[in-house]
Amino acid sequence: MFGEAHLRAVLKAYASYYNEVRTHLSLEKDAPDFRRTQKIGRIAAIPILARMRHQYIRV
Repeated sequence: MFGEAHLRAVLKAYASYYNEVRTHLSLEKDAPDFRRTQKIGRIAAIPILARMRHQYIRV
C-alpha cells in the first residue's frame, strides 16, 4: 500500500469484485448482483484486482 488513498481504492475494487463477480456457494455459485447468463460467444478473461483475479465473460 502506498498511502490511505491507495488503500481505499484497493478496498473499493475488492468490494466491487466480491459483490459483482465472485461466485458464492450459498447462492448456487452465482454472484449477489444479478447478471444475465451468456450462452453464445468465445470466453475471454478480464484481469481484475491488479491481475490477481480474473472475470470470465463471453464476447
